[in-house]
Amino acid sequence: MMALSREAASNHHSADPSMAQTTRFRPTRRPSLGAKVGVVVLLAALALLLAIGSAAAKCLPIAGLEPRVIPAALPAPGSLRLTFLGHSSFLIESAEGVSAVTDYNGWIRPPKRPDIVTMNNAHDTHYTDVVDPEIQLALRGWDPEGGMAVHEHQLRDLKVWNLPTNVRDYGDVRYNGNSIFVFEIADLCIAHLGHLHHLLSDEHLGQLGVIDVVLAPIDGVYTMAQELMLEVIEQIGAPTVIPMHYFGNATLARFLDLAKPRYGAVYSKSSSIVLERGKLPYRKILVLPPREAGVPFYSDD
Repeated sequence: MMALSREAASNHHSADPSMAQTTRFRPTRRPSLGAKVGVVVLLAALALLLAIGSAAAKCLPIAGLEPRVIPAALPAPGSLRLTFLGHSSFLIESAEGVSAVTDYNGWIRPPKRPDIVTMNNAHDTHYTDVVDPEIQLALRGWDPEGGMAVHEHQLRDLKVWNLPTNVRDYGDVRYNGNSIFVFEIADLCIAHLGHLHHLLSDEHLGQLGVIDVVLAPIDGVYTMAQELMLEVIEQIGAPTVIPMHYFGNATLARFLDLAKPRYGAVYSKSSSIVLERGKLPYRKILVLPPREAGVPFYSDD
């Protein structure tokens, strides 16, 4: 307001010196209540505009940065996180941040890119030829050249290796066409049976050694009869069994009923669980819901 009075005085001075002198020394008139309110409203509006501009300015540089993925907390040392993605695919995550996906097929995808993928049996629900080049290890459970696939790899706190088995092939036998993949992590051994089609020999069992968790296909048709799969589970002797590769609740219910005399059932509300040696469910079949609803009930085997 003082600036406005001085500008007015200057204008009057150029027109009439006597009037300018009178204006210069005249006491400033106190503003009315309405003028005060107007000033307050004006200042509030200016403050709001500045705040909006400041907020917009803060967003602009962030939008120009590379996108970031904030990972979920890693499992504690001495434990691992296992997530049932669907069909026969599981995500295994270690305390040091190593991740692996079993029976990677390209369309049942984990929430983040894994370091290791295993594949099996040359069915398009168990493998893919299109693998992200950023994945460090893509391990096939069969040799495309007709030999025997042999894998043994260590990535920080996760070790993975395979045990070849045979599969039926339109009335014939395809030798070494499948692999059991074993993951050594957090002082546990997890065996993913893949597309197993037969009981295990003493040689197989000797090579497997002590298994703590077995991921078993229980469809009863495409792999082997449920009764025979239960024999395989007994052969291996793992305290915890997690079913996979089944196509409806009736199939799951029948398998659990067959297993009742030997294994109790435990149902998880989450598709992800944390496992550690001292807290494994003993002689239990642990049922995990799939991460994607309906996925385990579909197959084009």
